[in-house]
This record gives sequence, C-alpha cells and structure tokens, in this order.
Amino acid sequence: MILLGTACLAGMLAGTGAGAATVAAPAAPGVPASSQGAWGFDLSGRNLSVKPGNDFFGYANGTYVDHLVIPADRTSWGPFNELAELSRTRVQAILNDVSAQAQANPTTIEGKLGTFYASFMDEAGVEALGARPLAADLAAIRAVHDAASFAALVASAQETFQTSPFSLMIQPDAKDPTQYALDLDQAGLGMPDRDYYAKPAFAAKKTAYQAYVETMLGLIGWPDAKQAAADIVTLETAIAKVHWARDEMRDPEKSYNPRTLAQLQKDAPGFDWATWLKGTGIPEEGLAQRVLIAGEPDAIAGEAKILGAADIATLRAWLAFHLADNAAPDLSKPFVDAWFAFNGKTLSGQPQLPVRWKRAVGATSSAMGWAIGRVYVARYFPPESKVEMGHLTDELKAAFHVRLQHNSWMGAATRAAALRKLDNFTVQIGYPNKWRDYGALTVRKGDVYGNATRAIAFEWRYWLGHLGKPVDRDEWDMTPQMVNAYNMPVFDEIVFPAAILQPPFFNPKADPAINYGAIGGVIGHEMTHSFDDEGRKFDEHGRLRDWWTKEDAARFQKLADRLGAQFDAFEVLPGVHVNGKLTMGENIADLGGLTLALDAYHASLHGKPAPVIDGLTGDQRVFLGWAQVWREKVRDDAMHQQIVVDPHSPPVARVNMPMHNIDAWYAAWGVKAGQTLYLKPQDRVKIW
Repeated sequence: MILLGTACLAGMLAGTGAGAATVAAPAAPGVPASSQGAWGFDLSGRNLSVKPGNDFFGYANGTYVDHLVIPADRTSWGPFNELAELSRTRVQAILNDVSAQAQANPTTIEGKLGTFYASFMDEAGVEALGARPLAADLAAIRAVHDAASFAALVASAQETFQTSPFSLMIQPDAKDPTQYALDLDQAGLGMPDRDYYAKPAFAAKKTAYQAYVETMLGLIGWPDAKQAAADIVTLETAIAKVHWARDEMRDPEKSYNPRTLAQLQKDAPGFDWATWLKGTGIPEEGLAQRVLIAGEPDAIAGEAKILGAADIATLRAWLAFHLADNAAPDLSKPFVDAWFAFNGKTLSGQPQLPVRWKRAVGATSSAMGWAIGRVYVARYFPPESKVEMGHLTDELKAAFHVRLQHNSWMGAATRAAALRKLDNFTVQIGYPNKWRDYGALTVRKGDVYGNATRAIAFEWRYWLGHLGKPVDRDEWDMTPQMVNAYNMPVFDEIVFPAAILQPPFFNPKADPAINYGAIGGVIGHEMTHSFDDEGRKFDEHGRLRDWWTKEDAARFQKLADRLGAQFDAFEVLPGVHVNGKLTMGENIADLGGLTLALDAYHASLHGKPAPVIDGLTGDQRVFLGWAQVWREKVRDDAMHQQIVVDPHSPPVARVNMPMHNIDAWYAAWGVKAGQTLYLKPQDRVKIW
C-alpha cells in the first residue's frame, strides 16, 4: 500500500533519523567539509579528467568523492548526511539547554524534553537495570496460550515495544481524503525485505540473522534459544513467501482494497481479527461494520493462515525476540551491542555504533520531535528563507504550467485536468501552521524504557483521536529539523521542512543557476511526484480517481517503461542493478524536477543572456547544481539494502540518468555519439 505522505526526495541513506540541518560540517576526521566556493559550487570537487558525456557524476563530483571517508558511524556520506549531522548537533544544543531542568515528574514541555534526554544519557542507570525493564512485557508473552491471547498481545504493539504480524495506520482515505481511514498492511519480518529470506545473494545475512535471534533470546533467558531461533526464521521465511514485492506495493489502485471486519474474518481466517482490533483501541461500537483498507489482501490472508497453523511455542518465541529487538536501543550494553552487530554492521556495513548523545538525540526526537521542531525553527530558520522559497516554488509552478500546456503526447481532456491539478497545488514551507501538544505524555526521570513506551502509546492515541473527524490538512509527515521534502498526494501538496533549505540545496549567496539546479530541482522533483506513476492517479482534490483517457494513460505508461528499462540496465555494484519498477516514481520525479529547474532558470533570465562564470555557462551551472547535492558515497552492504528496499535510485544514477534524457544537457556539455551516456535523440525519454 502506498504510504500517502512519503513520495519524498531522499530515502534511508539520507541519515536524517535525529532531525536535520544546514551548511555542512564534517562529522569525523578524514571527512571533507562541503565548500560551495565563491558562487555556490565546489570547483575543486570536480574530476576534469572525466568527460561529462562519459560520467557526469564523476566529472562533477569525482575528486570530492574519491577523497571522501565515510564516518565510522554512518553507512553513507554526502550533503544530506552533512546537514543531518548539523541538525543533530543543533538539536543536541537545544536538549542540553533543557536537560538542566530534568525533574522526577516534569509537567512543562521543556522539562519533559530535558528529562527524557537526560535519562537516556544516564548510561550507568540504564546499565544497572540490565534486562529488568522487559520483565512485564515478557511475562505477557509467556501468558499467550491460544489465538485470542496471541491477537490481544500483538494488538498492544500499537502502544508498546511488542510486535505485530500486521501494520495498522490511520491516514486520509485515498478515495475520500476528507476522512481518515484505517490502513492494514503486511508485516512480521525481522529482516529488511522478503528477498533476504529467499535470494541466494542474502544467504549469509539470513544465517547471521538466525544467530542474532539466538543471541537475543539468550540475553532474555528464553529456553532452548538455538532451536527457538531456527523456528522463528522458518516462520518468517514462510511469511516472506506470501509477501508482496515492494514494487507491487507502489500501485495505489491495486493496494486499495476495502474490507469490513466480517470480510477479513471470512477471507483471512487463522487470526482473531476482532480481538486484535479491539485491543488496538479501535472503538468497539460499530466494529463489525468498520472498514479497513487492505494493502495486500492475499498476503494478509496468507499470513493469517500461517499464524493459525503455527505452534504456539514458536509464536511466543517470535514475540519475545521481537520485543527484545525493538527495545534493544533503550536497554543495556549487551542488548545494544547485539542489536548493532546485526542491524548496523551485518546488514549495512556500518563499522561503529553512534556515540550515546547521538542516540539520545534520536530517541528524544522520536518521542517529541514536534516540540524540538518548534525550538529549532525559532533558533535556526531565517524568515527570509521562507519568503524566497515561496518565490521559487511559484516560478517552478509557472514553468510546469507552460510545460503541461505544450506536452506533445497528452490529449486535450487529460491536459486540462492536469492543469487543474497543478493550479490546485499547495506548498508548505519551513514548519507547520500549528504545533503538537505533548501535555498528555508522561515522562519520568530515569525511566528510559517506560518513557519510550509511553511515547509510542502517546503517538498511537494521538492518531486514534483522529478517527471520525475531518482530515486536518495542517498535519505534516516530517518535522522541521528533518533534511528532506515530500509530496502528499491526498492533499495535492508539497512540503519543504526548514532544515533542507540550506546550502548546498538552498544558498542565498549562490549564483542563481546553482540554486535553480539544486533547490529548484528539489521543488520540481516534488511537484513532478504528483504526476509520476503513482501520483498521477490522484486528482486535483487528492482523490484516488482515474482522470486520464485510456489513450493518454497508455502513452504515459509506454514512456515510463522506457525510463524504467534504462534504470534496470544501470549497474551500481558488480551484478547489482537498479530496480526500475521500484524506483519509477523517484526517477520520473528526478527527470521532471531537473527539466523544470532548467525551464525556470531560463524564464528568470527574461530573454537576457546568462552570464558565464569561471568559464561555465548558465545551463552548465544548473546541471552542476543538481549534481552537487548528490555527491555521496555509500557502503556496499548499505547499497545492496538500498537496491532492495528503497524507492530512490543510488546517487550516481540520480545524476547521470536524468541528464542523458535532457537535450539541453547534450548542448551544454558537447556530448557526442560514442560517449558512455550518449542516447540517440529518439531514445531520450521525455515525460514531463
């Protein structure tokens, strides 16, 4: 099922878990600091021995990347990571200021933030507790004895560190975005994706996973940990076999399957759906008629069947392992080390666990990110950035309007509807119109595990309170301190958090062409998401509705398939190729975003010639501005994981692939036939 607010600029490698940032700051010795030079581009980072037509990423970024050393506590490094690191240090400064107010039972938001952070930083206190914080939750697991008690226990996962074989979320209804809906999806796996359980390329990871499960069970004193670990992996392998592939889940029409409780009980027997839903806090009144939007109905039915046939002892062991796995970062060192050894080192190739203050910032941000965001904006977001971004988004929107009017493959009726959708577009910049109230969240000094679980419960109850009420369009999916941006298809809206509006993305001191290529490309990227292979299926009111003629839809799909084939052929590691179907939406958005950025730059010149700076034309600088924001290096294990789970293409592809489909790029750099990236004019894909 499409997660309705996450057609975003960057994925798992952006490193924004703790909140986001500004101008780059190195995180470790050996990491080059970003420099945008005199006019916004790092000329010294180029590799002039590489021809732009052979590898534009290498030409624009090669020297910088060749000398880049990824910090030991990171899986990748680049502008997103640099800004995230700066944001993290800013959030640390905020939390250090309020942690002096740590209290036994704080009532103010400053006191809650400070107490939460200071408690996590009290490493000695956490170590003294060992595994004891898990005791009550483990006792609840041991009491599971049948289908009903199992369903009741996994229902508590909405408010605790327990786990569930199914995901339940509250989001705007894709077919009526004025109302909230319950979204039900497949879940239940401990590794990143179903491919990790079945594909030979991940056999070593699967073996390591079973050893990790055994280690965790040993830490909590679970009986016969070795056999239990083998049984758990066997159970999850069966679940993985019925899961949908990630690229299948990208189709919002295929993933919209309304089911009442009665239908679920009929179509997906083996799991006690009524007990589960009541246990999550869904109101019991009218429960039988309550509609859930099932994302992967046959996978959900397959999971229910597997659970119904599973040995109860195996299910208890599965619950116990996932409890420990979920809670590990908030527990003592043996849990943290075991968790990181698998999830950090083995899965992602990350050599070093982040220091405790970074983890404390992440934990506090997860619990009260909007409270931190309010302070972050007041301290670090210049009001003029919001004004200037408003001007830029207007320019990109105008460029898109012109491009839609002159689209050569789209018929008149579909074009008129597309223009209506663009005209209805809204943009939110910097921070939301209102802030979250954390008055109902209880924080206690020294209770790291309890603070975290109460924060989980607070978040779920917050969203439960939305059921039956009109959709609040002021809700954001990302906090202001996150380095990212996103498109919300059900709102026909794009959102730019404060932290991304900094160099190298947005640089008020840079040459305009660089800003058009960088933040202009980002704005265009998010706008284009409303017309990618997913976003195009939502109308001007954000409703999942087919507003295309069949002929135009077929022409669009033909172009999208051609673009997908280009990415399928792109090799990122020996024998490892981009999944063109999984990354389709982001690839269309990159191509559209860069194209719109170039159009908007041309319009900004008002017919005057662009200046030449350091021998580089205006068009060349637009392309360099885009390339600079993707100058990133990624560890091999993290790259393998990204290819499987992330809808974003790797950095090199995000530079080279859009450019070689844009005619102006050939003219700007004199790209000729015979060069690696050269495409014949008829082979270049032009969608938006």
